[in-house]
Amino acid sequence: MSSPQKGRLVWNHSTHLDGLIPKLERLITHAGISTVTPGVLSRTRSHLPQFKFRVSVPIRGGFKVIARQGKTAQEVFILTTLNEMELETLLTSL
Repeated sequence: MSSPQKGRLVWNHSTHLDGLIPKLERLITHAGISTVTPGVLSRTRSHLPQFKFRVSVPIRGGFKVIARQGKTAQEVFILTTLNEMELETLLTSL
């Protein structure tokens, strides 16, 4: 019997939001997640003390998610077969 297929984490950038990579490594172990790609880092005006994911917009084959902590935000592109509500539930459990 083969084990379920694990998703892939793409490393495009040398810098990431603090604590993002361990959360993404846990995310790719779930069924329905095929590829996770961290994107652009940016500064925000408001301060968010806790780490938070927010599903932003649908993309072809998945969703763009914004990861936020403090005054920093990072785009994360997730290719998945999950719908938006299932993905939000999964992201809040990380």
